[in-house]
Amino acid sequence: MVSEKNLYVFKGPLFLVSKKIFEIRTYPSPMGVVVKLLNKNHQHNMAKKNTAEKRVTMASVFKTIIWPRRKQLFLGLFLIIISRLSGLILPGASKYLIDDVIPSNDLEMLKWLILAVVAAIVIQSTTSYALTQILSVEAQNLISKLRAQVQSHIIKLPIRFFDNTKTGELVSRIMTDVEGVRNLVGTGFAQMIGGVLTAAVSLGLLIAISPLMTLYVLLPVIVFGFISLKAFSKIRPIFRERGKINAEVTGRLTETLGGIRVIKGFNAEAQEIKTFEEGVERLFLNVKASLTSTSFVTSAATLLLGLASAGIMGMGGYMIMDNQMTFGDFLAFTLYLGFMIAPIVQMSNIGSQLTEAFAGLDRTEEIMNTPLEDAGGKRTLRLPNIKGDIRFDNVSFAYEEGKEVVKGISFEAPAGSVTALVGTSGSGKTTIAGLAASFLNSDSGLITVDGHDLQQISLESFRSQLGVVLQDDFLFEGTIKENILFPRPNATAEQLEQAVHAAHVQEFTDRFEDGLDTLIGERGVKLSGGQRQRIAIARAVLADPRVLILDEATSNLDTESESLIQLSLKKLMQGRTTFVIAHRLSTIRQADQILVIERGEIVEQGKHEELIQKQGRYYQLYTYQARI
Repeated sequence: MVSEKNLYVFKGPLFLVSKKIFEIRTYPSPMGVVVKLLNKNHQHNMAKKNTAEKRVTMASVFKTIIWPRRKQLFLGLFLIIISRLSGLILPGASKYLIDDVIPSNDLEMLKWLILAVVAAIVIQSTTSYALTQILSVEAQNLISKLRAQVQSHIIKLPIRFFDNTKTGELVSRIMTDVEGVRNLVGTGFAQMIGGVLTAAVSLGLLIAISPLMTLYVLLPVIVFGFISLKAFSKIRPIFRERGKINAEVTGRLTETLGGIRVIKGFNAEAQEIKTFEEGVERLFLNVKASLTSTSFVTSAATLLLGLASAGIMGMGGYMIMDNQMTFGDFLAFTLYLGFMIAPIVQMSNIGSQLTEAFAGLDRTEEIMNTPLEDAGGKRTLRLPNIKGDIRFDNVSFAYEEGKEVVKGISFEAPAGSVTALVGTSGSGKTTIAGLAASFLNSDSGLITVDGHDLQQISLESFRSQLGVVLQDDFLFEGTIKENILFPRPNATAEQLEQAVHAAHVQEFTDRFEDGLDTLIGERGVKLSGGQRQRIAIARAVLADPRVLILDEATSNLDTESESLIQLSLKKLMQGRTTFVIAHRLSTIRQADQILVIERGEIVEQGKHEELIQKQGRYYQLYTYQARI
């Protein structure tokens, strides 16, 4: 028996394992039967652990977001304290006015009293303005930095991640999920702290006026606090789900707008409208659920605090009539009570905002924890100058476990050679090219570049010497010139001109009024397929790569354009290691080697003439196309 972690290979009879503890999977193997034992309890615990790790805690938020901005927050907190203390002047002045100034007809004291109230109001308005300038601006600055960090992380994720995630969903992750932090760094968090301090000071003043009435008020406040904590614990998952739904709806909408020609071509407007309506209905139901929870909190506050106010009115009226309290004391108590209750009610709204912020940060943390394309620290080897000797040694790859797309591929592509990959759709041609371009990492076997393991070579150093022309090559919105200059923005006018002529781009730009400065629209929608393809080829020419991937590079060209492009491609491929994927077999007759791929395996290998003489699979494909 050979074992490695939880993988066991038996040559003899299998012994029984409890199915309650282990999940048993068997696989055929030349060594016998491979049995994989999966500890169900371990898997369950790991799943729970991973789920828990995705939740952002207050401690982590304090460490990574709040504490680095402690100067602004402390200054904001200081301003809020000054503002709230200034606000407490009015209740005290009201009590003094009613109990002392008016009965004694003291006009001089009345003047100073009014000046004190006016000064407090000016301080409140000034600190409020300064607070907004300091904290709100810093919050927006943080949002912009977080968006940049999330975008930077996402763009460095593996190709496989993008294959499984909608573009619109990623846009939502970058633009929407981080917005909630404005309530952590902005005025929301500071107001919450300031509200707590104001409530505490007001509570002390209330106790000083009447301990009995204060005790009566605290009972509904405590009940309200308990209800709020319970409600916000229920709201956070709702906000997390809202982010997910919003991302899905945004993703579908992005696809709809991007594929508008297909939608109209198949008269499918009603279908897309219905799909979008279903998405926004799910979003509405989620918002409705959160509104129900928050409105319950607000209603509970109104009820409990309203009952407290009614009780205070009765108790205060009785104590005034019984000469236990002056009218000024009662007025001051009522105003201070408002100062204590207002922050508590306000905190219910702020609490909802902070809960939404934490839900957004949960999703942001989840995406930021996704391993980068070069994670693990293995890709440390830098190759300043690549020759281009590429070798596949028993390479296999699967997009899904147990479903290999490429099986035991082995071949050599010497520097400067042209390797053509042919076969039926879905045979694995593009996957092999993706492995050679480091877009994918092999599950087993070894791919080497100039004798070095490709998975140890720095992606930056390798891809800086890589060029790609894809079947559906992407053009950015802007001008033709900007798209050609994309790989080398600082290229000279002479280098640009050479690339333009090499790909015969001037054949159609000369007919445009603005020439190379012609705007092409989103994804080059204003150009024909052949024109877009020639721009993509010009872009590859300008990049001057050592390794070149051509995936159906002439698929969108008419016969005349194809003949022109074949000449430019022949010049482009000289001295470069090139992988060509082509359904038109007439375009690869001059390749140094042709690999015929079927069901992820190489079934034939050789030059065009050799394969024709064999009269095997390549011969069948070639003669079939010739008849067509």
